[in-house]
Amino acid sequence: MPTRSTTYRRTGALALVAVLATGCTAMGGGGDGGEDGTVTLSFANSYATQHPHTRCGIQAVADRINGQDSGLTIETFPNSQLGDDTERFNSVKAGDVDMDVQGSSALAASYPPIGVLDMAYAFDGPDQLFEFLDSDDGQQLKDDFAEATGSRILDGWFFGMRHFSANRPIREPADLEGLRMRYADSPIYLENAKAVGAKATTVAFEEIYVGLQQGIIDGQENPIPTIAEKSFDEVQSHVSLSGHQTGSQLIVVNEESWQRLSAEQQEAVETAVHETRAKNRTCIENQEQEILDQWKSEGTVTVVEDVDRDAFAERAQRYFERTLSGEQAKLYAQVRGSAG
Repeated sequence: MPTRSTTYRRTGALALVAVLATGCTAMGGGGDGGEDGTVTLSFANSYATQHPHTRCGIQAVADRINGQDSGLTIETFPNSQLGDDTERFNSVKAGDVDMDVQGSSALAASYPPIGVLDMAYAFDGPDQLFEFLDSDDGQQLKDDFAEATGSRILDGWFFGMRHFSANRPIREPADLEGLRMRYADSPIYLENAKAVGAKATTVAFEEIYVGLQQGIIDGQENPIPTIAEKSFDEVQSHVSLSGHQTGSQLIVVNEESWQRLSAEQQEAVETAVHETRAKNRTCIENQEQEILDQWKSEGTVTVVEDVDRDAFAERAQRYFERTLSGEQAKLYAQVRGSAG
């Protein structure tokens, strides 16, 4: 079996041929070498400076690379400084941004099959997510994505489990009846709502708090740190630990920017991104536990732990097996087949 580095170099050559064949150039990318031979890569994301994905992820990778004196520097741009998710990945494809952190639902606009990674109960948790990304099927997905988009996936990080909040407990699919649940206006997320039996109401992320406060929506779904950071716990009495989505974020890099790096620099970036994965997960999970402990001790939110996740998961699997087709159906079967 080829090593990770061998596989990446093989994939990179194929993807670069495809990029050059279409006449694409990365005129605005930050990967150009300076007069002293150094290369600077821009690394963007949508998260605030104190978000775990910034301080325990993107910045951790940059600090590691920047401290190696390898002729490579990574410059970070958190908090959507270089545009929102859609704008940034378009910039990555164009070569105007070198590296980015994106959810698979956003990337599905450019390569639909990858949206499967964000489907409800596709994964049983982060262990299975990482095992799949490291598998032959996961590598094939990365190869196909690179060929389709001219950008490669270096690895994936755990974003956190998504849970329901409302002003009543949600323990089983029937408890969603009559609730207007906020979902992102994304094809994958709207399908997730149908899969678990929720009535989706699309509200902009920035308007969730007011929507909950004014009763325009009855509940929403997000990871625990997001619920706390955006103060949704002020206008919701219950958080039900449904774990209905194993959130992930994929680290993508423009192919031409990647090919500007030496083999040693590529190996350094690949290793830094991969080895940051575990620390990033710990950072996410520690923050989640701290918030849950605080809610329980203060009694400000009722944390509902006895959720029938099996009932939700079985419903979701039946839905997707009935509705998916083509490459999405194939990938979904591979993901579910990787469950222990």
